[in-house]
Amino acid sequence: MLDLRTELTRLHEANLYRRRRISNSATGVRVQIDGRELLSFCSNDYLGLANHPEVIKAMQDGAARWGVGSGASHLVSGHSAAHHALEEELAAFTQRPRALLFSTGYMANMGVIAALCGRGDFVFEDRLNHASLLDGGLLSQARLQRYTHNDAESLNQKLSAHERGERLVVTDGVFSMDGDIAALPELCKVTQQHQSWLMVDDAHGFGVLGKTGGGCVEQFGLSIDEVPILIGTLGKAFGTFGAFVAGSEDLIEFLIQKARPYIYTTALPTAVAEASRASLRLLQTEGWRREKLQSLIQQFRSGAKQLGLTLMDSETPIQPLLIGDNGKAMAMSAALQQQGILITAIRPPTVPDGTARLRITFSADHSEADVDMLLEVLARETVKS
Repeated sequence: MLDLRTELTRLHEANLYRRRRISNSATGVRVQIDGRELLSFCSNDYLGLANHPEVIKAMQDGAARWGVGSGASHLVSGHSAAHHALEEELAAFTQRPRALLFSTGYMANMGVIAALCGRGDFVFEDRLNHASLLDGGLLSQARLQRYTHNDAESLNQKLSAHERGERLVVTDGVFSMDGDIAALPELCKVTQQHQSWLMVDDAHGFGVLGKTGGGCVEQFGLSIDEVPILIGTLGKAFGTFGAFVAGSEDLIEFLIQKARPYIYTTALPTAVAEASRASLRLLQTEGWRREKLQSLIQQFRSGAKQLGLTLMDSETPIQPLLIGDNGKAMAMSAALQQQGILITAIRPPTVPDGTARLRITFSADHSEADVDMLLEVLARETVKS
């Protein structure tokens, strides 16, 4: 029988123990944590929409009309006109025939992979994929093969070695802990050569990348033939909650019939669907948010370079500061918090051993002065360390 106390002690000693902070404020760049106001650089609310008045009003109006809970799964009686309208609007946004809502991104990834693959099939995943993608591959009972990060030739070799059964290639669009973008054009070529599926989870790309916020696929100009399975989440740049998969008419209809996390889960609250519809409109019409976000990212990277900080290669709002040692990363995070800045230390197993980091993220709600303050505090703390 597992000795829970011993395991918890081991996590403490390895600097891998995790604690929840208690927030007393709404999502934003200034938050109340444990009774203290902090400037936050660790939210995925990239466009600053989570607290937008129009999004809040849409949710309030939605709750007034539809109530709080959806009451049932989509296939029983929980699929409302608002859910359906959001799916149609997401399909148009992604330029795909249909979209399907899931209650969470984790469930979307597990549901799609397990619906398409099973025993005797193969799932090929980038080594740095999100846990939900890796868990989806494992739970599908297909053989999971992991290729070298962002390496199309490594993928080609693994596909060449396994020519039988269904073959599904799965990658993040933007890698959530490194901030780099998948080499999608090269991955598309390889998967097409081997007549395999390609599934892209663009959770951190939607709203941020592409001319209209369409994410990695839009940025690279890729079609549905090249990326037939496109996953997005609503809890990042959209500022709400939930997830979706966009694809062909047949793909979506097949998932409605076969994706267990879709079939056997209560539908997303209808009021959240209404809020997401408002958020989607703002995402498309207020392009200045993406422009400002990119300006802040460039300001930070330029300042960090002058300070000699070790950043990872990223053009996205995710700007990891590599520390290496778990204890040092935790100490740095604590020191920043003492200076009024909230940045979480990311440690294994979320990232590989020896690559603990501060995962700095930016929002369009940050100001240039906020970035200057961050750089000033980092300059002081790195000198101390």
